[in-house]
Amino acid sequence: MSKLIRGLIVVFFGAFLWFIPAPEGVKIQAWHLFSIFVATITGLILQPLPIGAMALIGLTFPMLVGVITPAQALSGFSNTTIWLIVSAFLFAKGFIKTGLGRRISYMIMKVIGDSSLKLGYALVISDLIISPATPSNTARGGGVLFPIVRSLCSAFNSEPGETSRRIGAYLMKTSFQGNCVTSAMFITSMAANPLIVLLAQKTINVNISWGQWALAGIVPGLISLMLVPIVIYKLYPPEITKTPEAKALAIQELEKMGPLSREEKLMCIVFIGALLLWSTAQLTNLDATAVALTGVCFMIVTGIITWQDVTEEKGAWDAMIWMGGLTALAANLSSLGLIPWFAKTVAASMTGISWTLALVGLCLVYNFSHYIFASITAHVSAMYAAFIAVAVAAGAPGLLAALSMGYLSSLFTTLTHYSTGPAPIYFNAGYLDQATWWRLGFILSVVHILVWGTIGVAWWKVIGLW
Repeated sequence: MSKLIRGLIVVFFGAFLWFIPAPEGVKIQAWHLFSIFVATITGLILQPLPIGAMALIGLTFPMLVGVITPAQALSGFSNTTIWLIVSAFLFAKGFIKTGLGRRISYMIMKVIGDSSLKLGYALVISDLIISPATPSNTARGGGVLFPIVRSLCSAFNSEPGETSRRIGAYLMKTSFQGNCVTSAMFITSMAANPLIVLLAQKTINVNISWGQWALAGIVPGLISLMLVPIVIYKLYPPEITKTPEAKALAIQELEKMGPLSREEKLMCIVFIGALLLWSTAQLTNLDATAVALTGVCFMIVTGIITWQDVTEEKGAWDAMIWMGGLTALAANLSSLGLIPWFAKTVAASMTGISWTLALVGLCLVYNFSHYIFASITAHVSAMYAAFIAVAVAAGAPGLLAALSMGYLSSLFTTLTHYSTGPAPIYFNAGYLDQATWWRLGFILSVVHILVWGTIGVAWWKVIGLW
């Protein structure tokens, strides 16, 4: 389908809704903004233009036609959470530029890399360590870990085709699936997580701090991470079980890198300091964004990154545009009364259904509907706010609903080879066919739902989140 056809489909959806009479109880202003929002989300899915461009157009048009004021449209860019994610992108820049991310991976591999199963754990542990400061799961999975995984495959003479099952297929799938879990565990480990926090705040008035998200995710997240390598090992075992060559490769690469550089040491200080201050925010009262921006300033002053690095970090500024735009649209939809109206209307149809069953049903639909999405951002933008609003209207605790679907927004990326940025990178390496990729992804998705839906929910009850 050409870009022109996709663009015309976007315009058609928006125009069609615009000229339909507003439902009873909905202001015409809210309905017109909803039509623009639907067109924008359709654009994010079909992508006749890049996501940032579609969000900017979706933000500009309602200003132009007087649906919302410029101040209302641009309000999203003043949100502190958006600046937190920009800062985290720059943290990731520091990890990659200094080589600290690669060093951490090779150090772990050196210690526990003498079997294929342990090698799988080495990869997911490496991902876990750098995930709190790497909001681009694509940069983390594709930029840091994938080159390491690909080198390991070659070291064992495991290439796409006849030798893929030696170890390559196992390592590729394990590394990717681990990335899906670590993306869920911290607000700053995946670009759409801050958008989820903003939508929860604007839609159901639930505030989630960095510490709350991390604390709630740590127990089910670690259990899921522990299960990923062993489940894949049992379902799709590698032919090679002992891997002494991996340790040798790690030692060789670490020798090439030499001792910790000045920049790596400084990056360690920034990273550890930020983690400590983020996790103790309730004691120090320090804002997470202020901490992150302080870390960025420190990196610039000490030369870890340059101002040119900052201005050239396209991912950060692209994320700022689409997140700020979508946040403003969603916030105004809520303030104009459309989302509360939708939630009440749908909840009314659930009369007689307990909030527990309603929440479970909504979570399952939200999770498996990702088969039709090729973007986490598009999925979250299209469904998250409406689904949590319906869950709360049905009687579910707000924080429970927000966290359940918030974590699923990363976990559902296990399903397909187009589910998120790192998926096509690992899949296109050629080690697994589509049927195997989907089969393993579905099984792991069910595993994660069981872990987070039982142990996770129980853990959230223990720590008093609902």
